[in-house]
Amino acid sequence: MLRLENKICVVTGAARGIGKAIAETFAQAGARVYSLDLPSAEFETQEGRLASGGEIIHVRADITASDSVRATFMRVKKECGKLDVLANNAAIISYEMLGMISKDKLRKMFEVDVFAMIEMMQYASRLMAKSGGGSIINMASIVGTNGAAGQLAYSAAKGAVVALTKSAAKELAPQNIRVNAVAPGMVATKRLVAEMSGRFEEKTGNIGLGRMALPEDIANVYLFLASDSASYVSGQIIGADGCMVL
Repeated sequence: MLRLENKICVVTGAARGIGKAIAETFAQAGARVYSLDLPSAEFETQEGRLASGGEIIHVRADITASDSVRATFMRVKKECGKLDVLANNAAIISYEMLGMISKDKLRKMFEVDVFAMIEMMQYASRLMAKSGGGSIINMASIVGTNGAAGQLAYSAAKGAVVALTKSAAKELAPQNIRVNAVAPGMVATKRLVAEMSGRFEEKTGNIGLGRMALPEDIANVYLFLASDSASYVSGQIIGADGCMVL
């Protein structure tokens, strides 16, 4: 089993869904996890130490607010003196055809999915560089690599994630900081299940493995990339889509 003992991790968008699964998976592997989400979020994970030796610490922070981001990393530095892993999971998604995309919604999506991710990477990489390196894992998407009708705005944002991941990996390699991204297909989070009511057969028919991913399936890919087993993996976009055809 992959282990993260003595590793300090920050996970964004961690109150529920994939982020929650990532935070729990990291903690079960022995990491100390700072689990971030909005001040208004209701965390579905319990805070505290696990039997595995790992720990989850809830942090209410807005990743689009620079002061909030800075305060988060200052806290991690003060309490731990280092950072080993940043899991950039937080994102917003919407579904519109090209002609229906509003500039305000597009701006908000890039603010959360791209601009905030870059700022998180800036702070994280400075802290990692001082302690000998680390792993940054960004949330991309199959639509960012393949495109999808009706998801132009989201595809554009996730396409930016693909590009910034590859560029950051090249820039940060001399500091022994690895940067990768995970590109899921359809993931059966509670929100998606509610939105798709009765349409699972239609969607799973496009997935080679015949089922949607569980949040834990994606978290396990994050675990590999966070671990020392991936010490020679950087600049990669790891598909986790079950052989999905768009």
